[in-house]
Amino acid sequence: MKTALLQITSSDNPVENLDMVRTMMDRAAQEGAQFILTPEVTNCVSTSTTRQRDVLQHEEDDITLAGLREQAVALGVWVLIGSLAIKTHDADGRFANRSYMIGPKGQIVAQYDKIHMFDVQVTETETFRESANYRPGTTAVVADTDFGKVGLTICYDIRFPHLYSALAQAGARVITVPAAFSPVTGVAHWESLLRARAIENGCWVIAPAQTGEHPKTRGKTRNTHGHSMVVAPWGEVVIDAGTDPGIHIFDLDDSSVTEARRRVPSLTHVRSFDGP
Repeated sequence: MKTALLQITSSDNPVENLDMVRTMMDRAAQEGAQFILTPEVTNCVSTSTTRQRDVLQHEEDDITLAGLREQAVALGVWVLIGSLAIKTHDADGRFANRSYMIGPKGQIVAQYDKIHMFDVQVTETETFRESANYRPGTTAVVADTDFGKVGLTICYDIRFPHLYSALAQAGARVITVPAAFSPVTGVAHWESLLRARAIENGCWVIAPAQTGEHPKTRGKTRNTHGHSMVVAPWGEVVIDAGTDPGIHIFDLDDSSVTEARRRVPSLTHVRSFDGP
């Protein structure tokens, strides 16, 4: 099936971001896409907690979720909303970083809260503490779709191969990795990690990404790596989107999963072990 990645540069204004994504979805559908994927934090990229508290919404009120569900119906397509920053009712006030699989009738087929929080110091001047504002999820998720089982992950999850193995063992033939990757770690690790997860599990890895310098109202400037990527089950890079925003379309071929797993059936060779 024709599948489209949207590489975007979200601002900290969810209204503007929704308009941008809906326009891109229209164009992707006109080019034949039946499955459209957006990056992590599609609705708002911000380094300011104050700004986030002003513009983010609870799931039941979120304009991006509602708008993209409507768009899925209007276009008759599947949509992976890579993730939305969503207010929760948690006592500590932390947000959720939540991915949604939307069906062509606008139904929420599955949702996944990012498990692994990006708490790192990538350089002497660039530190991230995602867990300060976002609470981690606790459950791995596989979405049942018309085109097979799709495992849902988000960004920093890519560094935890046991999650990907669990999704593949649960039947996932495609795994999504929407991201807002740091330029520093992106250059060093992004492609290698995506290819490794695809090869290890004999599955498609689809990674729509945020890119460039993100317009802001408040807070420090945020830059992301871009290079939305599609890796085939044998490890070939099918798409590397570079750093410009845009739409990238490819054919998602399930038979290549079957062939890769036939040639190297490592998922059937998993053994338990003692120690160390």
